[in-house]
Amino acid sequence: MVGKQLSKLNLESFFPDTGFHPSPIAWEDQIFYFMMLDRFSDGKEIGYRDIDSNIVAKSATRTTPMFKEQDKGNAITTPEDEKRWREAGFKYVGGNLKGLTSKIGYLKRLGVTAIWISPIFKQVKFQETYHGYGIQNFIDVEPRFGTREDLRELVKTAHANDIYVILDIIFNHTGNIFSYDSKHQPNYRDINGNFDPRWDGNLYPVQGFNDKSGNPTIPFRKTDPNNPSTWVDEDDAVWPVEFQDPSFYTQKGRINSWDNDPEYLEGDFFDLKDVTHGEGNLDNYNPSPALKYLSQAYKFWIAYADIDGFRIDTVKHMEEGATRFFVSVIHEFAQSIGKENFFLIGEITGGRKRAFTTLEKTGLNAALGINDIPDKIEYLVKGYRNPADYFNLFRNSELVNKESHTWFRDKVVTMFDDHDQVRKGENKARFCADPDAEKVVLNALALNVMTLGIPCIYYGTEQGFDGHGNNDRYLREAMFGGNFGAFRSQGVHFFNEENWVYQEVAKILQIRREKIVLRRGRQYLRSISADGENFGLPQMIGNQIRTVIPWSRILSEKEIVLAINTDYEQMQIAWVSIDNELHNEGDFLKCIYSTDPELLGKEIPVETRNGKSVLIPVPAAGFVIYE
Repeated sequence: MVGKQLSKLNLESFFPDTGFHPSPIAWEDQIFYFMMLDRFSDGKEIGYRDIDSNIVAKSATRTTPMFKEQDKGNAITTPEDEKRWREAGFKYVGGNLKGLTSKIGYLKRLGVTAIWISPIFKQVKFQETYHGYGIQNFIDVEPRFGTREDLRELVKTAHANDIYVILDIIFNHTGNIFSYDSKHQPNYRDINGNFDPRWDGNLYPVQGFNDKSGNPTIPFRKTDPNNPSTWVDEDDAVWPVEFQDPSFYTQKGRINSWDNDPEYLEGDFFDLKDVTHGEGNLDNYNPSPALKYLSQAYKFWIAYADIDGFRIDTVKHMEEGATRFFVSVIHEFAQSIGKENFFLIGEITGGRKRAFTTLEKTGLNAALGINDIPDKIEYLVKGYRNPADYFNLFRNSELVNKESHTWFRDKVVTMFDDHDQVRKGENKARFCADPDAEKVVLNALALNVMTLGIPCIYYGTEQGFDGHGNNDRYLREAMFGGNFGAFRSQGVHFFNEENWVYQEVAKILQIRREKIVLRRGRQYLRSISADGENFGLPQMIGNQIRTVIPWSRILSEKEIVLAINTDYEQMQIAWVSIDNELHNEGDFLKCIYSTDPELLGKEIPVETRNGKSVLIPVPAAGFVIYE
């Protein structure tokens, strides 16, 4: 039984009898899949395939049918219905750990080898923090999601099916666990007279810790961890009990200027309360008790559930010394139990240079590529970005002072759809929200998984989800239906393995698993030519590009050539330059994948043009692989 005191936890008592699941040799070999747990599965679906590929039948507890085309819009048939559907997106919908466990087969057959789960920790009681970022208890699971044992069972099931588990964690802040005192502070009110405690470098008086109803009725003072009679109810304030200490929090109000130093380090993340991590410079950082206890809490989850890695939220908003301390503690603990390559991914906003520098200084394993990469993938595939803009993201050796191909191979997690799309401001939209975008979503997935970096698929993309609107909720549709299903639906699920995007992605990922060159090889954007004489990199004409976009992956004298077609309507054929020294005139490249089955197995001859070249046909809105 897990107690309420971190200082009393004996981590070894939670170690699995059979030992810990080992880390992968190379994380760049993996395919990540990120889901919002509340929006993924509630375990009540029917008609999908279980882990053993059996069709799940209807029962007393399983009643949700699979989505059909006529279900689109079934939740918004009247203005009142539409309002209910939209409001449902702000609240818990019902996804849970057992539901996710039941879909491990769906993920495995897709080709996923690592699942990244939104935070599962217990949330403040009085807010609808379904996203998981409002933590009230760092060593317990949110009851709406399940139990600690449910998490342990999920990880066991995933490991048995060759899937690693990455938890989304937060140590920059807690949930909304206390309230500032609004009395006698007229200077901190907005134009409507509401109390608006914004960072100005000074401390704000605190009225009290919040109780489970959100009222600051609990004295804001240090609790004696060794005297249980002073402890509050488990749904009140914050837990473990050590965190019931005012010195653990900066108490300086919310961030208003997100790039103002030290405001973005000291301020609250909206109403989420900033944690005091310590003081000092990078090399002489003195961690606070709060940071030490947070490190212990996350070590507990590794020990208890056999977790394989963490995605760390809001790294920009923490001192580099704090991040380095946490990374060192976690890596040392993981190595001590045999997880030699425990993976730590940082969400580092502020551009590539900040991300590269932060990795170097802190020891994080990788950065989440949420700045330039998503935009370049999405709009290149849609025909509105120059290909070099994307491929050059992986070649800037001058910026990172490293040999770029090796460095980028396993230091950035790449994706194009995600759960908040900071880059799009208030105009949120999944890839498939644009007209006809479903025709080319496979190309976006192919570009993502077949180029450098560790690829990550955002849940629902493989089913063509098209959420869009002025709020994050529209990017967080429920895969299992509920009251806030995808395509403005309700009461139907989307675990459809017959969907053409799902099926084609599964084929592509199978090829990636079989070909090490596609996981670890160098990559090159290739020149093209219409006449076989005049070659140049593909680029936009005017404001768009409708042609073949080819690239190569090369590893130890082995080259594989890949290409997408940004023309939605017709096949494009182009001469494509390939490595001059790896091929001889008269050799052949064979098509091992094409969105047009007629091209599969076809061979194309290597000719002496611009060094060496091949004439590659790519179907309309299609993707091909030649080796």
